[in-house]
Amino acid sequence: MDRETLERFRLGDHAAVRVVYDRFAGPLFTIAMSILKDRDLAADAVQQSFVKAWKAAATYDANRDLAPWLYAIARRVCIDIHRREQIRRHDELKDDAVSVLPTDLEQAWEAYEVRSAVDRLEHDEREVMRLMHLEGYTQPEIGERLGLPVGTVKSRAHRAHRKLSGMLRHVLETG
Repeated sequence: MDRETLERFRLGDHAAVRVVYDRFAGPLFTIAMSILKDRDLAADAVQQSFVKAWKAAATYDANRDLAPWLYAIARRVCIDIHRREQIRRHDELKDDAVSVLPTDLEQAWEAYEVRSAVDRLEHDEREVMRLMHLEGYTQPEIGERLGLPVGTVKSRAHRAHRKLSGMLRHVLETG
């Protein structure tokens, strides 16, 4: 997301808030579903997260990545909703349940970020990554399967790993 949009978001510009919502509503919903396991509660969590983000937008540093800031807000909202639902059901919230939530959230967020990064790779690089990491083929086997020289497979794998490393740097920094 460009710096101008982030600055406009920080200033409360409605068009920028809409751009941020359009970009992050899906990932926040995925994370909320992984924690709350209920579509209505997850949708509520997304809405509450964006209201909180909008109200706190002036505190956001537009020079930093927006995603971790939004995900932290969503995590807190999901925990609050989870607690509220547990109380509403007259069940005690177990001490270990709260400690599990952030891990589930972090894992869901990391998985989403990895999938998103892989989807942005060129088709030929993505196919090499799929065969190598999901199917477990060696580079010579991939070359044989795709009808490519091993050197081409190696260069595509190297290029893909380098791109993924750059695209996922923020995941390592927040982890």
